[in-house]
This record gives sequence, structure tokens and C-alpha cells, in this order.
Amino acid sequence: MPVKLIEPGNDLSQAEWKLRTTRQQWLIWLGWLVGISLFLLCWKVISDNTMWVFVEDAPRQGADLLRRMMPPDWAYSERLWKPLWDTLNIATLGTLLGIIMAFPCAFLAARNTTPHPLIRSLALMIIVSSRSINSLIWAMLLVTILGPGILAGILAIALRSIGFVGKLLYEAIEEIHPTPVEAITATGASRMQVMSYAVLPQVMPAFAGISIYRWDINIRESTVLGLVGAGGIGLQLNAAINTLAWDRVSIIFILIFATVLVSEYISAKVRKAFI
Repeated sequence: MPVKLIEPGNDLSQAEWKLRTTRQQWLIWLGWLVGISLFLLCWKVISDNTMWVFVEDAPRQGADLLRRMMPPDWAYSERLWKPLWDTLNIATLGTLLGIIMAFPCAFLAARNTTPHPLIRSLALMIIVSSRSINSLIWAMLLVTILGPGILAGILAIALRSIGFVGKLLYEAIEEIHPTPVEAITATGASRMQVMSYAVLPQVMPAFAGISIYRWDINIRESTVLGLVGAGGIGLQLNAAINTLAWDRVSIIFILIFATVLVSEYISAKVRKAFI
């Protein structure tokens, strides 16, 4: 049936008419029916597996928890500077190690720089494998293998960063302008010279932005790795929660929040300088 699309305030002479066939009309109604049915099914599954008694009591429990967290135990902050420094080191060293491993993977995964399709498939498999596992899961596996400590946290952040940096970087490599590559290739330059003078200058600003952005994300992720024994301030957070020391939990939250704010400010300034 005909449908008139007209914005408020416009006269009928400016109306756009589009003919919607019966098949299109039925497909639209079918789409709405499927969407509503899926929503109701999901709601039923969630409702059947939810204890609504606890949900009804949640506001009172939340208010009680906030009262226990106030005032924060400011004296406890003196014991948090070392774990906080460890957290920053985990994020920074893990990001650096991840970037070192992701850089060659990105060039091997990009269609216009890979030496062979099989090598590209292998590089893509590494990138996808890294992105498919969360850093917390990496930390759990590494703590089991290496034991608890900062090393497990650094490697967990690094392994997670490979997929993030590698994917965004190889997409940036595939989107470079081909003219400089063709011009330098026409001079008889070797493959490495083409990479150095035609490809790298085009992707370095994107590479810098991606690396800094990943470091900013890793600052947040490294704060919780201690929950599984991978070092950092998360160890103190886990201990405070287990002992119900909510005033200490609040000061840890405040320090984490302040750290994230500072890292966000630094990363924004650095990205502005590079890009």
C-alpha cells in the first residue's frame, strides 16, 4: 500500500511517496512478531531464573552496603601505593609486550603486506585467539601455570592486547593509499624498503593511537586481575571484600577511579600529540 513520508511543517507538495508491496508489508509485520516473541521468550527465561525476593530487597541491601563503606579508611591508603604501582606496571609492561607481538602479526595478517595466504591465516588465527579470551581468563590460566604474581598479570594483559592491537592495525594497513607503495615499488625498491618508506609512514599515526588507547583500557583491566591472584591492587580489593572491610573497599575504589581518570587524561593528551 502507498505510504506517505512527510515531515511536520512541510506542505503536501513536498511529500515523498513510496509504494510498499504486500510482501514487504508482511515481512515488516513478521519482523515485529519475531522480535516481540524473542523479547518475551528472553524475559520468561530471565524471570524463571531470577529470585525476585532478592531483587525486591536490593535497594535496602545496597543502602546498607553504602553505609558500611562510609567513611573510607583513609589511613589504609598508605598500604595501597605499592599495589597501585604494581597495577600500573602490569598495564604498561603488558601493553608494551603485547604491542611488540602484535606489530608483526598485523603486517602478516594484512592482505597487502602478507607474504603468503597461509601465513595470513596463521596470523589471523593468533589475533582471533587472543581476542576471544578475556584478560581475566588469561590471568586465571597463567596463575595456574606460573603461580600468583605480577608476571602472570603482565602476560595476561599482553596476550589480550595482541588481538586488539593486531586487528585494528592490520585493518589500518589494508586501508593505506596505494599510490606511495606503487611509486616506491616502481623505483626498484626491495620489499623491506617499500614497507619502510611507503607503508609505515601511513600507519604510524594509527598505530600510536591504537597503542595508547589499548594502554588506557589495560589500566582498567589490570585493576581486577588481582582477584584471581595476578598481582596489583586487585589483591587488596579481594582481601578487603573477603574480610567485609567495606571502608577499605571504598578507598580502593576511590584510588582506582582516580587512576583511571589520570590515565584517561594522559592518553587523551598523548593521542592529541601523535594524531
